[in-house]
Order: sequence, then C-alpha cells, then structure tokens
Amino acid sequence: MKHYICCLLALLSCGAFSGCSDFLEEQSQDKYYISSYADLDELLIGDCYLRTKASQPLASSPDIGYFLPYICDEIEEQNGTFSQTFDDHESIFGYFTWQDRVGATEDDSGFKSENGTWKETYRLINVANNIINEVPKIPQATAQEKAGALRVNGEAHFLRALYYFWLVNLYAKPYQPSSARTDLGVPIKVFPEVKDQRFRRNTVQEVYDQILADLQVAESSLNQSEPRKTIYRADSTAVNLLLSRVYLYMQRWEDASRYADKVLRAPHTQLENLNTAEEAFLRKDNPEVLFSMGGSDVTCTMCNSWKSFRVSHDLYQTYADEDLRKTQWWWTYEDFVGDIKPKMPYKATVETTSQEYYYYGYNWASQGALAEVSDRFLFRTAEAYLNKAEAEAYLGHDGIARDIINRLRMNRYQTGSDYQLTESGDKLIEAIRDERRRELALEGHRWFDLRRYAVCAVHPQSKEIVHEYTLFESRNSTTMTERRRYVLKANDPAYTLPIPNEVLEFNTGMQNNEHPRRDYTLIPIH
Repeated sequence: MKHYICCLLALLSCGAFSGCSDFLEEQSQDKYYISSYADLDELLIGDCYLRTKASQPLASSPDIGYFLPYICDEIEEQNGTFSQTFDDHESIFGYFTWQDRVGATEDDSGFKSENGTWKETYRLINVANNIINEVPKIPQATAQEKAGALRVNGEAHFLRALYYFWLVNLYAKPYQPSSARTDLGVPIKVFPEVKDQRFRRNTVQEVYDQILADLQVAESSLNQSEPRKTIYRADSTAVNLLLSRVYLYMQRWEDASRYADKVLRAPHTQLENLNTAEEAFLRKDNPEVLFSMGGSDVTCTMCNSWKSFRVSHDLYQTYADEDLRKTQWWWTYEDFVGDIKPKMPYKATVETTSQEYYYYGYNWASQGALAEVSDRFLFRTAEAYLNKAEAEAYLGHDGIARDIINRLRMNRYQTGSDYQLTESGDKLIEAIRDERRRELALEGHRWFDLRRYAVCAVHPQSKEIVHEYTLFESRNSTTMTERRRYVLKANDPAYTLPIPNEVLEFNTGMQNNEHPRRDYTLIPIH
C-alpha cells in the first residue's frame, strides 16, 4: 500500500509562523507518494538536503545564513576604484550594521523581508519530520530494504539536528550551562502534521536536547549503513564531527574530544598539505572534505570596487608570512583582500598582478556557477583537530592540545618554518582560538565561535567589532555623501539576532530577543 506525505505544506503552520491560510490552500496538492525507501531517498535528496545552487550576489537569491560573514569580523566594506557593484552593498545593510530590524534599509525608508533563513530552515525541518515519520511504514523485509531505511532515517535525523543547531545559534543566546534551561531558544516542531497554531519558543536546553537525540539516532543508523559514496551525503563521520561541535558549544569538553577522535580515526579523514597543493583549496576532491551541501556566495560579493566588500584586514593580518594560507587562500591588490579559497569553473586570462584579476577570475567567474563545495555547510577534517585541541586545552591537557594543533599547522606552514605553538594555559587557549579563526575563515563558524567564547567557563572572551558603512548620492553613483561607523560592543545583546518581524507578527506574544537600536558616528570623507 502506498503512503503519501505532504511535505511542502506551510512548515510550522504557514511558512514558519508567518501568514497562513493562502499558503496552506495553495500548497495542499503537493503530495509525495511513498512505497519504498527509494522514494524517501528521492525526497531526502530533492527537498531535505540543501541543493548545490549557482552562486549569486547578495541582492539576488542568497542561501540560508548568507549574512554570517558580514555580521562578524571576517568581512569589511571596500570602496575601490575599479567598477561598481550597485545592489549588494545596500541589501546587507541591516545585518552588516547590526540593526534592531535586520530588514532595515540604509535610508530608513522601510523594511525588507527578514524571515528568509528562518522560513526556509523550518521548511527543511518539516521535510525531515515527514521522512522520519514515514520510515517505519515502508517495507523492510530484505537486507537491502533494511539498509536503505536505516540510511534514510540516519540522514534525516542528521539534517534535522543540523538545521536546529543553526537556528538556535542564530536566534537564541549561546549555550551556557547555568542558564540554558531558562534562556529562550527557538520553537521545536518534530511532528509531520501541519497545524494552524501559534508556536512558543522552547528553551535553549530543550533545543540542544533535541539536537543530541537526533544525532544519537543518526549515529546508530548510519553506523549500520553502507560507507559513504559522495561528499554530498552525510555519513557517520559527518555525524561524529557535528556531535563534537555540539558538545564543544555545550562546554562538555570530554565528549567534544571523544567525538573528534572518532572523526580522526575514520579512514577517509586526511589533511591536505598546502606545501604540495596544486589546486584551489575548496573543491570536491580535497581529501579533507567530509561533507558539503548548498551553495557558495561569498566570492561573488567581493570586488575591488565601489559599494563592495573585502576580507577584513583584521583577519588577513593574523596570518604569518610563512603561513601558506596567506597566499593560497587570499589575493591582495593595494588595500583589497579577496577570497580565492574556492575552485572556480575556469581560470581567468587576466594576469594575477592586474587590478582586474579578482573581478574576472573570481567575482564575475563565480556568478551563476555551481560551487563544488559550500562556504557554510562544509565539514572538514581540520575542524576535528581544532575541536579536540580546544577541548583538551580547556581540560588543562596542554601537551595534548599543542600536539593536535601543531599537526594541523604542519600542513599549513612552509616546510622548514617554525610552525609549532609552545604556549600554555590561557595563552594556549587564545592561540587555538586564533588558529580556528584562520583555518575556518569564511566557512560559517566565526560568528558562532565569538558568541560561545563570551560565555565559556574557561577563559571567557568577548570582542568589539567595528564596521564602516558608506552612503552614496544614488544607486549608480560613486559620490560619497556620508560615512558611518557602527560598533558592536563586547558582550553586546546584538550578538543574538532578533526574531524576524514576520514571525513575531503571526505568533502574537512570542518574545523577541533584546536587540537595541544601533547608533553610529560619522567619519570624515576624504
């Protein structure tokens, strides 16, 4: 007998808590008929994993969490002399300047949509809910059917955990053991039915408990499944890496280290030695890429032009001259620093010393191209080294922490150079955090890391971030009219994003996060 599931219905009642009856009516015919694990597998690939999509500028169709590098200290404004990029600059204004409404426009004339990431993430969660609900109903008489059902079940639980992990780290306070049971998290919805109801925010602890429960099912299921065949599907190693990350965020150091060890013991977890690298780092056949899904948009939003962005000098200056990442991952021209980590579909004919090299070789070349790996939903072996080193340092195991982090650094520094860290105590913790920043730059980690460092029980740190933002005479003008300086202070409440306004409007009574209106100071225009 065939079962059907309605997976594209109004996730969490009406597109994740916003506007309802029309959406339900329009989508009520979207049904999937399920008779085997193969049907669920097709649904998993097509509607639960993030699709590998063409890279797009910020003003077009950005992916989930596209704003992450723009709200921390990885990217800053660029006003070069080459050309103009027009719309990306204004489209990210609300996030880039930490506004109390992230949909705010630079001229204060109104608000753009704010719930894109929230809505799409809950849609994906609802697809996972339906898949998980259907697994017990499909035939599992043969060994192949059992193995297929286990794999689909494991991957769906992994994805649901990953999506909730993102939501709770965007829209809730960072996990703090002393307050997680009372801090407001995000709504949990694990049932497949569509219900026209208001939702409440679960606590941070409840969300993390759900994440761990899902990952434990994923680990058990995928350990019984066939080994991975592609980086675009999750396997038990990806589950272990996410568990290591989750435990690190929860300050459960022993568990974080234990699961990092599981990753490092897996047969396909290697590091790429940059001394022998011949291709761009972020590519599908890099031996340390464990899992990837979704697109990559950062490169096509950078340019040595007016109204554009660049890798922050604050980040670039953390790399030593002997560190091969400094030249293999970043390209510089005068004050511009561009991201060249991703593999491009073709090589530019412009000389690397030309002012126009980055535009033609990366910005323009990446637009509309399918990225081989994501710039946010990417799991790499290097993270396991970083997770373990950090956890061991918190436990006071300085020797183990140094050994682990130096193994990573050996593969990043010029052969024969002095790459070894010798620090101990708090200085070692700071060095490992700095190494994590360098290694995982522009891969969706930094904002989350800055948040959790501030509430860490061992050597807490919070950082002040300054962003400058320029206004111009008109959309296609290069004439500056005003330069502003916005400051995100250490321990600022704005380290937690506000709940999208569309969600608050539908869910009457849902409490928003504290997120004060952001003032600025004017900077002289030279």
